[in-house]
Amino acid sequence: MKKLILLAGSIILITILAACGDSGSSEEGSGDNVLQAGTTAQSYPNSYEENGELVGYDVEVLETAAENLGYEVEWVTTDFSGLMGQLETGRIDTVANFVAVTEERAESYDFSVPYAYAGATIVTHEDNDFTDLEQFKGRTVSGVLGSNNVKNLEAFDPEIEPRTYETRDGAMNDAINNRVDGYVNSKSALIAEIELGDLPLKFVGDPFVYEDISFPFTKNEEGAALREEFDEELEKLREDGTLAEISKKYFAGEDITVQE
Repeated sequence: MKKLILLAGSIILITILAACGDSGSSEEGSGDNVLQAGTTAQSYPNSYEENGELVGYDVEVLETAAENLGYEVEWVTTDFSGLMGQLETGRIDTVANFVAVTEERAESYDFSVPYAYAGATIVTHEDNDFTDLEQFKGRTVSGVLGSNNVKNLEAFDPEIEPRTYETRDGAMNDAINNRVDGYVNSKSALIAEIELGDLPLKFVGDPFVYEDISFPFTKNEEGAALREEFDEELEKLREDGTLAEISKKYFAGEDITVQE
């Protein structure tokens, strides 16, 4: 009787261990193919919602590269600072939200090769007679508080007076209504915004600085491996024209994957 009980117990134990082994293997396999990506979903035309679906240039580039690499993307949406915090703590794998590479950020994140370039530039109301950036000396130019565009403007010409706003809409609306002399933002974003709203704004001169736009990854072994995969795939997408094609789709025919 004791032998029968021991035998039955052994069979149950083996069955439980086998089931646990199968379950763990399945979960590990599915996890390996999922990429957790963050975005704000509020940055037209890079990341925004349309008919309940997440779309945009950065979204499509990441999803295209991820699909080619065999990953399924799971999106996490929150404000920009929250996204970068989640990336730094390893809760997400990358951020697709037109992230400019800076020296400060490069100390915290492992950046991919660029998939776009952001040229900081100034627009003004179309009725104004500005034709050169030199004309903004001593004038007021709006921009978003804490943005790289405002920081780059201050470095470019300290004689230009920045007026900062909490939101992009606030900064842009004051330029539209001529309450400021100009508005600074990336050329790509301005192209899309002006076309979408048929806005009475015009570009003044060429961009005064360009920044690389890349996908940031965590600075560890796993992040480095992901970055290497995406580097290779992004180069392929650049060479076969896919990046340029996606860019023209969202930026009124402009190719923001090259510096002009």
